[in-house]
Amino acid sequence: MAEIRQLSTLDDNFRNQLDELLAWDLVSDQSVNQTVTEIIADIRARGDAALLEYTTRFDNWQATLASDLEIPHARLERAWELIPEEQRLALVHAGKRIQAYAEKQKIESWSFSEADGSVLGQQVSPLDRVGLYVPGGKAAYPSSVLMNAIPAKVAGVHELVMVVPTPAGELNDLVLAAAYTSGVDRVFAIGGAQAVAALAYGTETVPGVDKVVGPGNIYVATAKRAVYGQVGIDMIAGPSEILVICDGATDPDWVAMDLFSQAEHDEDAQSILVCPDIEFVARVKSSIDRLLPTLEREPIIAAALAARGALIGCRDMDEACELANIIAPEHLELSVVNPELIVPKIRHAGAIFMGRYTSEPLGDYCAGPNHVLPTSRTARFSSPLGVYDFQKRSSLIMVSVAGSETLGCTASVLARGEGLTAHARSAEYRYKKES
Repeated sequence: MAEIRQLSTLDDNFRNQLDELLAWDLVSDQSVNQTVTEIIADIRARGDAALLEYTTRFDNWQATLASDLEIPHARLERAWELIPEEQRLALVHAGKRIQAYAEKQKIESWSFSEADGSVLGQQVSPLDRVGLYVPGGKAAYPSSVLMNAIPAKVAGVHELVMVVPTPAGELNDLVLAAAYTSGVDRVFAIGGAQAVAALAYGTETVPGVDKVVGPGNIYVATAKRAVYGQVGIDMIAGPSEILVICDGATDPDWVAMDLFSQAEHDEDAQSILVCPDIEFVARVKSSIDRLLPTLEREPIIAAALAARGALIGCRDMDEACELANIIAPEHLELSVVNPELIVPKIRHAGAIFMGRYTSEPLGDYCAGPNHVLPTSRTARFSSPLGVYDFQKRSSLIMVSVAGSETLGCTASVLARGEGLTAHARSAEYRYKKES
């Protein structure tokens, strides 16, 4: 039988149990920090030479020249031709939906004129160059290529540079095909903290970028945190999460498999069910026990459920929503009748999947919204990756002659109140002679 916590909000110490369940330290340990710091410093100091050495050490293949690290565009096109037709059709279908959704997110420039002729506004510009990190260790993620590259292209990013580790030098055709169909400009067969450092600071071969996006292991996450400021980053992502709120009327096998869908990512993933129907919770537990042995990644799922999973009984659906806002999950499934009535009660979630037929994996691959989502309760203050993450805004200010006096007088008073005389006089020069 599968091991998984079974909790109830009626328990006297439930909140302590919940806090323990949700605890996740995103801070790397000292050894990881030290390793990453050394790698970044080495890449900055020695560039391509260091990159070649780390590729040999960590990915177990040796490139003779730094130029060998770049995967030619012709190889991307060849990968597109090599994959089965059903995979090409799936990539195209998913890509079109992701693009259609991303087009709705574009922010346009705007301005308005005031009565005295002054003009205020905002100019929206795309980033010049973005680096996309794609994992390539335990599994390959062509979906991550689509979800990161397509919004960047919709935003108008001028150049998209992808890095992907290639253990033993093996290239994944599906990942390369995804890069080809989503318009990635350059691809390098590098990974780990060294790839993040190369993107952030540039080497003789790898161009420096303005922002680094995409998921990775603890070394990648630590490197992204370390280079923030030199470049922008999307987020520091923790393990994948799913919270299912169910009213007890969904097929329990569906719910069990939904919980598995995130637990199979890795042993630290989190899968939680909240339901007011205790008998249904028991049925889901039975489904878990029966279905788990049928899955290829059973050991990973079992470890994740035992370490961070939970089946939680609650008083009613209102309390379930309160729990959802405390948990602030990456993925929230509302497996209920009339989910649109519950959505207004949800304040914190990365993505909300509404209704019994909306399984979370649809969002991972092809529904349209981005699957790069805030984890570890950061949905309380952050949002999914989108086109807006690849655009920046500049304020526009053009003051008329009349406005220079109206605004100048106010600025002068406030500047002198702060003791900043040069500020005041700079404003005063525009509308009167210095006294």
